[in-house]
Amino acid sequence: MHELPVTQSILNIVMEAAQRAGAPQILAIDLVIGDLSSIVDDSVQFYFDILSKDTIAEGATLRIRREAATAVCLDCDAQLSVSAPLMPVCVACGGARLRVSGGREFYIESIEVEDEDSGRTGDPGGQRPSSG
Repeated sequence: MHELPVTQSILNIVMEAAQRAGAPQILAIDLVIGDLSSIVDDSVQFYFDILSKDTIAEGATLRIRREAATAVCLDCDAQLSVSAPLMPVCVACGGARLRVSGGREFYIESIEVEDEDSGRTGDPGGQRPSSG
């Protein structure tokens, strides 16, 4: 259920950016979500569809790119792809000293808007939503 406040943050950020750019319509939003962020794509889409109703973001396409997480074993230097739930030991050597990196990202990479004057599209710039 934590997708509701983060989706509201996404909507607030893109609406503000589009309004600053003078855009009459938001066409698409590119999001980057890490595999370990516990954010569920379908929930974000569901809440976005509800929250964006009757706004300049209504009907915008959410394009979600997932970022993988990796772990490095501090005992044997093995590099591993990881996903939730995290494994407690290295699959290569059984060591318990793993350093996890990546997979926690959650940000707006870009926003595609309709240009007010020409109907062309543009990008008012990517921003990171607060994760609540």
